[in-house]
Amino acid sequence: MTIKNLISFTFLGLLFAAGCKKDKNNGAEKIVNEGINIEQEKEAILETLNNETMAAFQRDYKAWTKNWVQDPSITKTYIDFPENTFTESIGWNEISQFVKTFIEEHPEPEPMPKLLNEINVRLYGNGAWVTYEQQDSLRGLKRETRLMEKVDGEWKIAGMQTTIYGFVQNQ
Repeated sequence: MTIKNLISFTFLGLLFAAGCKKDKNNGAEKIVNEGINIEQEKEAILETLNNETMAAFQRDYKAWTKNWVQDPSITKTYIDFPENTFTESIGWNEISQFVKTFIEEHPEPEPMPKLLNEINVRLYGNGAWVTYEQQDSLRGLKRETRLMEKVDGEWKIAGMQTTIYGFVQNQ
């Protein structure tokens, strides 16, 4: 390798390293673009998640829809161990109809779970992988995974997996 190539290669490596920084998130190393304010994005994602939860528990279908990407590739999955049930909906039309029917069949609002204040977030440009746990007063412990997409500057849900464990008995 010539000196000129070695200097060029080193310079490009330094440019790349200067444009990124390393961050630790729950022991997992990730590379984050300098231009992204992670805390600001996390707060915006939290707001979307809490708005979607409030709308669902208050049975406000119109408000609930504002928090979702509305295209054929999104998914929503519920696994409920205590009830021994599994549901999967694929695409906005199916997800939207499922929730609309549920609200029509169960119009009374449910007790609101404690809203989220802590989530695990991995940002990928205009996408994010989000995980968290939540206590639901009617269902007990829920673990949630959400795929988020930034659409027109707002975070929206593009995928959801909810696993319900119920009320854990102390042994």
